[in-house]
Amino acid sequence: MSEPPLKTALEKPPGYKNTNSPVVQPGFRPRPRKPFPPPSFRPEKRKNRCCRVCCCCFCFFLLFLFLLIIICGAVFYLWFDPKLPGFHIQSFRISRFKVTKKLDGTYIDTATTTRLEVKNPNGKMTHYYGEMEVDVSIGEGGDETGLGTTTVAEFTLGEQNTTSLKVETKASNKLVVDEVGSRLLSRYRRRTLPVNMEARTKVGLGVAGLKIGVVGVTVKCDGITMKQLDGGDMPKCIIIVLKW
Repeated sequence: MSEPPLKTALEKPPGYKNTNSPVVQPGFRPRPRKPFPPPSFRPEKRKNRCCRVCCCCFCFFLLFLFLLIIICGAVFYLWFDPKLPGFHIQSFRISRFKVTKKLDGTYIDTATTTRLEVKNPNGKMTHYYGEMEVDVSIGEGGDETGLGTTTVAEFTLGEQNTTSLKVETKASNKLVVDEVGSRLLSRYRRRTLPVNMEARTKVGLGVAGLKIGVVGVTVKCDGITMKQLDGGDMPKCIIIVLKW
């Protein structure tokens, strides 16, 4: 078999230019592109600036709010001049006091009536009292003996007003130590028996018909003897706020 004839390449004539090839200007070299850093290395100046502005605004808001509360509290105190209520034991009566010694121990049987005076010294505020739980006891130290617990209904005390609460308690067949029963009976006969009372309630303030807050209050009247009360002495009770 005969081989096909080879094709010879045609020579390009002088001055021929290929229009499909890119034109490269003599002496020009393209500038290399700057590589972009990964997102984790990119600066976030704008974001950090926004965070700082937000933090500063929040701090200024808290400072303004704190100053506003202080100013309002000062104005409220100077204008209304708030005072704590006053509590006194007005009288204490034991209508029945019986000490009985049996083979299995000593028992006491009592019935008491206490008058508790409550005073509102404020001229521009009303006091709202919730239900009051009252404990009554006699004696002191290791001889202190509870005589019962009772509840006083809620009430309202107007501006510069005073009221008297009647507190009645009973204790039936209460077992005590023999020596304690003898000492309580002896001091009762001599009118030197200490009287103790503790009242727990919640008090709210009223200004222009509006109630402002409610706080827990504990009132303690300790160590007042029957002889002192018979003589008209009315020692002031201790008020503990925010303790239940």
